[in-house]
Amino acid sequence: MRAVFVLCLLSCSGYFSQGEFIEDTITYGSFPPGFIWAAATASYQVEGAWNVDGRTPSIWDTFVRTPGTIADQSTGDDACLSYYLYEQDVALLKSMGVSHYRFSISWSRVIPDGVGASNPLGIQYYKNLIAALKAAGIKPMVTLYHWDLPQVLEDQGGWQNPEIATWFEAYADLCFEQFGADVEYWITFNEPWCQSYLGYGSGSKAPGIKQSGTQDYIAAHNQLRSHAKAYRLYELKYKQTQKGKVGITLNISWAEPEDNSTSAAAAAERSLQFAGGWYANPIWGPNGDYPQVMVDLIGRKSTAAGLPQSRLPVFTEAEKIELKGSSDFFGLNFYSSEIVREELFDDTLVDYTTDKDAVAYQDKENWYGTASTWLRITPWGIRRMLNWIKERYNNPDVIITENGMSDRSGFLDDSMRIYFYKYYINNVLQAVQDGVNVIGYTAWSLMDNFEWERGYLERFGMHYVNFTDPARPRIPKASANYYARLIQKNGFGPEEICDSANVY
Repeated sequence: MRAVFVLCLLSCSGYFSQGEFIEDTITYGSFPPGFIWAAATASYQVEGAWNVDGRTPSIWDTFVRTPGTIADQSTGDDACLSYYLYEQDVALLKSMGVSHYRFSISWSRVIPDGVGASNPLGIQYYKNLIAALKAAGIKPMVTLYHWDLPQVLEDQGGWQNPEIATWFEAYADLCFEQFGADVEYWITFNEPWCQSYLGYGSGSKAPGIKQSGTQDYIAAHNQLRSHAKAYRLYELKYKQTQKGKVGITLNISWAEPEDNSTSAAAAAERSLQFAGGWYANPIWGPNGDYPQVMVDLIGRKSTAAGLPQSRLPVFTEAEKIELKGSSDFFGLNFYSSEIVREELFDDTLVDYTTDKDAVAYQDKENWYGTASTWLRITPWGIRRMLNWIKERYNNPDVIITENGMSDRSGFLDDSMRIYFYKYYINNVLQAVQDGVNVIGYTAWSLMDNFEWERGYLERFGMHYVNFTDPARPRIPKASANYYARLIQKNGFGPEEICDSANVY
């Protein structure tokens, strides 16, 4: 049974897609038994204590001290002070009734030199956090890398240095050994696209290198090699006893063709392959390698530019074998969608954004905006994205590892965030009913935090954090209560229509 949401204000967030108007609708139903309900944070964004108890600087500690990089000139030095207030964070999680908490480990907190000796105080912090979660009946979902590479390793080339795969494997080994007995789900990398393109291509994120079309491809290559090594290490050394699962999280925006033309459809598919397939195809694809469209286009353009070899690195046959099948689940961070058309660029240009011969934009007239310029609200996009994963990669288990929206106000009555969660999560339910193997959903974020280059200007949290108060109090927003009710019901019932009328 489907119920159309009838308020005119809400119907405007649809989009004319190839002649079809996509309305906001609510589908009744429940998620499967045992469905994972989670909330997420990341180490640099919440922990603070940047130079405490043996932690050494990460690339973000360096980046925030570079003039002009952070919109409000702030840093994550203190952030939410979760290094000290983690028990309060666990209490928030328990009050919402989540089954899992997704957090990340700071590499430079547990191995200050990046390689070699570990830091007992850093390790103890994560053991204390995991113990508190366990006492509250919440399972950890742990990310090994959420963009905060130890600066000492960046000084040795960072993700440009092929040796980093060995360094990452040793770091993963320490984490598996120290924490693995209590961790059900491991995520090797969060959004490698961001670390690769935004870190080494556009330079908008740490380490701030602007070498698109070359260094971003190398960074991605070495992150994939590192992921495979960590996965195979766990598989061989820990899986039999710890019985956990290891995956990777990719961020992909849905690409909607601009019109019914064959060229627009092909451009949209290329965009998805250059964003998601770049990382997914080596793992879930047929041969452990990059999508053929990337190999062909980048190879052709490299030749046109007079280069002796393709700008896209090449995996060895052994690496392809190691990569293929190296994930127990597909982690998806989904926020928004874009409209795509074909644009044939000069083949001699050296840039990731032109390699795909496509341009993308968002419908600013019909899609609700948020505090983030890149994030417009398109609930229907997540359903299409999930079905794309199902069709391209043989329907793997999928965990939505991030989904949420930003605002600037920090209002406790965050009705637009409730609207966002209601319709995005309902579209996840519709994808489940389509046959997509979605096994979990994670809301971003547990609380307001340091939003990377935007500083504290954009708030994604379900809990308000007062960053001018040294005590960093956390206060539930209305969205935290709404999410808790969804978790309790494990789905949507007819009362959602009545609830919807109170969203605005």
